[in-house]
Amino acid sequence: MPESTSPLPTELAAGLKRDEHGLVAAVIQQHDTGEVLMLGWMDDEALRRTLSEGCVTFWSRSRGEYWRKGDTSGHVQHVRSVSLDCDGDAVLVRVDQVGAACHTGERTCFFTPLDVTP
Repeated sequence: MPESTSPLPTELAAGLKRDEHGLVAAVIQQHDTGEVLMLGWMDDEALRRTLSEGCVTFWSRSRGEYWRKGDTSGHVQHVRSVSLDCDGDAVLVRVDQVGAACHTGERTCFFTPLDVTP
């Protein structure tokens, strides 16, 4: 997305390194425990909404539309802080999660352990 059409402040828009679809990864973390809850995707508008509305908004790659976490499920993510990583290609959103973060009903999307064989 060209910086001139971004709804974000110029300096923030210039610092983002978006993928070929104009998206950055958004890691969602419980603010008080550090638990990683999920990964979603944001374009400039989703990030603007997240920063200005206090609830996390994503861009749904499968549906091709914005979705605010909790609007249908009630499992809201109240934003506590947002940080941009050093490369500008991901944001860390620290939230107060209400209910499950995963669409499966699990607290976190990262509930499937994998075997590690060093």
